[in-house]
Amino acid sequence: MTTVTPATVPLKAAVIGVGMMGRNHARVYAQMQQAPLVAVADSDAAALESIARTYKVHVYTDYHQMLQQEKPDLVSIAVPTWLHGEVAAAAMSMGVHVFMEKPLTATVSEGEQLVEQARKAGVKLAVGHIERFNPAVLALKRELDAGQLGRIFQIHARRVGPFPPRISDVGVVIDLATHELNLLEYLTGSKVVSVFADIERAIHSTHEDLLTGILKLENGTVGILDINWLTPTKIRELSLIGERGMFSVNYLTQDLFFYENDYLNGNWEGMALMGVSEGRKIRHNIKRKEPLVAEIEAFVEAVVKDTEPLIGGEEALRAVMLAHRLLESGRERRVVRV
Repeated sequence: MTTVTPATVPLKAAVIGVGMMGRNHARVYAQMQQAPLVAVADSDAAALESIARTYKVHVYTDYHQMLQQEKPDLVSIAVPTWLHGEVAAAAMSMGVHVFMEKPLTATVSEGEQLVEQARKAGVKLAVGHIERFNPAVLALKRELDAGQLGRIFQIHARRVGPFPPRISDVGVVIDLATHELNLLEYLTGSKVVSVFADIERAIHSTHEDLLTGILKLENGTVGILDINWLTPTKIRELSLIGERGMFSVNYLTQDLFFYENDYLNGNWEGMALMGVSEGRKIRHNIKRKEPLVAEIEAFVEAVVKDTEPLIGGEEALRAVMLAHRLLESGRERRVVRV
């Protein structure tokens, strides 16, 4: 693996899979001086033609050929989930640093193999849990770490929207719930210890398209997951209820609000008698930024500085493991310990 000095030679970036997400990865790299886009690969010739025309880069229908001829330093992989392991393994075997779109893999065993291969190859394996780079989520994390909410009682995550026909290899639990599973542990600094799920398949031909989940964390926080592909409008919201009030996040608009518990006023014992009351509504001033840009910049920085990615393979693997616990619970109609 070649060591690149950031002050002299820019990294060479490539993208494998230029569907909806991969196309955006190509756009971001094409605008980066530190890691400019040199090539893309996809089996769809029409998609390749569009990328070649827009960014004037080399295109390949065979990603193996692209890796051999272009010799990129790093690559974003945005192919269907069932291909993640195969494509990432090929890139890492050539010493290429890998950014994998979430989820890491469809199965835990395949994810474990990739994590181990990255370690042995000495390459970075970053995974695209994009909400971790959402400015509203980062602001929320700072507020929670500063104790602004006090003890957290409940987190309610709502990630719903229309059915995406492009996804046929996994259901909503692997595709979408992995976002929230990672976020709940990140925001609370506590591990999920048990899950209970109700999963349904309403319109998808092979996989579940609706999840209602209840999680229990080590610190006592209860998590509620409301996730589906059945809602005719896209909603991405998170609310956290605690001693001092409630935080509300809109991932799409990058808004963060705090609803104050007016009765509290620092009197913890009094809350048991008085309960809660609506106080001020505070809108936090968020400096907006496209999360994907921040995510790829962080990946490139980890490669350049030889540091660990913010969301590496092991953390992403845990989200996959938790998702499979939810599926197990839904199939067996019981609480599953983690």
